[in-house]
Amino acid sequence: MQDFECSPAVDLAGEVARRRTFAIISHPDAGKTTLTEKLLLYGGAIHLAGAVRARKHRRRATSDWMALEQERGISITTTALPFEHAGHILNLLDTPGHQDFSEDTYRTLTAVDSAVMVLDSAKGIEPQTLKLFEVCRSRRIPILTFVNKLDHVGREPLDLLDEIERVLGLGAVPMNWPIGQGVDFQGVYDIAARQVLRFQRTDRNERRSPVVALELGDPRLAEEIGQGPARALRDDIALLATAGARFDPDAFLAGKVSPVFFGSALNNFGVEPFLAALVDLAPRPTARRSDRGPIDPASDTFSGFVFKIQANMDPQHRDCMAFVRVCSGRFHRDMVVHHQRLGRQMRLTRPHRLFARERETVAEAFPGDVVGLVNPGLFAIGDTLSDGEPLRFDAVPRFEPECFAVLHNRAVAKHKQFHRGLAQLEQEGAIQVLVAADAAQRELVLAAVGELQFDVVVARLATEYGVQSSTERLPFRTARWVIGDAPAIAQVYWPYAGVLRLRDRDGRLVVLFHSERDADFCAEKNPDVELQRLT
Repeated sequence: MQDFECSPAVDLAGEVARRRTFAIISHPDAGKTTLTEKLLLYGGAIHLAGAVRARKHRRRATSDWMALEQERGISITTTALPFEHAGHILNLLDTPGHQDFSEDTYRTLTAVDSAVMVLDSAKGIEPQTLKLFEVCRSRRIPILTFVNKLDHVGREPLDLLDEIERVLGLGAVPMNWPIGQGVDFQGVYDIAARQVLRFQRTDRNERRSPVVALELGDPRLAEEIGQGPARALRDDIALLATAGARFDPDAFLAGKVSPVFFGSALNNFGVEPFLAALVDLAPRPTARRSDRGPIDPASDTFSGFVFKIQANMDPQHRDCMAFVRVCSGRFHRDMVVHHQRLGRQMRLTRPHRLFARERETVAEAFPGDVVGLVNPGLFAIGDTLSDGEPLRFDAVPRFEPECFAVLHNRAVAKHKQFHRGLAQLEQEGAIQVLVAADAAQRELVLAAVGELQFDVVVARLATEYGVQSSTERLPFRTARWVIGDAPAIAQVYWPYAGVLRLRDRDGRLVVLFHSERDADFCAEKNPDVELQRLT
């Protein structure tokens, strides 16, 4: 971990100004985790970049610390990765790309001030990219775009810019321009600096790429990149000068345009200038909405909210960590805060700064920072903490489950470990645990946004709690809370296709339906009860 320095006499406004808190979003396999690694490399947080699909003797991706992530080469859970670069503190939140883990990503987007959207140059806008973009749009999160994989043959840059504008309704302003693609990809032209940046490959792409900077009119350009590429680049730049849009910082901060950068995260081409632009363009922490109005990050009173719970990040500790986004004021160790949901005061004695699965005790933190608090069962996703007048930030979204499965404990002798592990996994918010409404049955049913969450539960129960389990998929597709008095519920006319009656952790009646149509039919036929979605 890097050591962050702060002056003894803290300048709160200055500390806010040097924070950049952002998430990286993409469709699976667009290169999100690779770009994360390379930003850490160029930011000085790591010295060698690990390959995502590493062999057994090679390094793993820093952000993918969970065993199942390393096994499958995908991101399953959001990771906090703070690092210092060019006098700024960057808080990078690497999010899962797979749609089955999108709930974690959506919640993380409530804790950032900007986002980096990674696109595959050959595929452009993909389904999960579109979904995540809509979440950013709804929250007015400014987006920087990194078009990745220029080391492979892909689509024409102008075609990709057109698709961003046409599909997303977002102005796309190129900030650099690629020189070739595939095996002919040599670097980028920085439009603002008017410089050709020719990169050189390094061994295994683990270290920073040497770069040669030339002016567009430099006679050495043709010698450096070739006559054909030099002529094509000059033609492209001339076209952009007459037909391209100018970058408007205000429109970017309003979420109306996106600066677009081209490069190859795998080969390190274009990563360094993108990191510099990220520091320059991404917004500092801004005011956050609450029931007391917008909360200014530079206000004297501390406030923050829990956006994520994660158990067993460090096998040596086997504890549960609450991720808190600092929204205003100065956070310091041992401070007493008001816990809004519990309506009580509490002392924060063991705060940590997190870097993937690593942790270290932190003495203070500022707006934009993410602090880890050991959770003895007092914190839940969405909780607001403050040391001034009690307040409540806007709720963190919870999404409706669409997949259901019976969970079987294959290690009956480990009953306690099984239920302790399941309780902690439910607390993280990735699944909901339901039990049969009939007290005579003891089946446990998992409800999740995506089916891969069931594989995660089975894998984590085995690796973190030593319990073997299995899941059995159920044919239901939607669920409703049933609200009403007992006589009315007893008289409910259920759909012919059948339902499954369950209860959640709070004892509320939950009914699973085979389809949305069945749920709507049931609501229409039973006006004396209310069917509510599990959101």
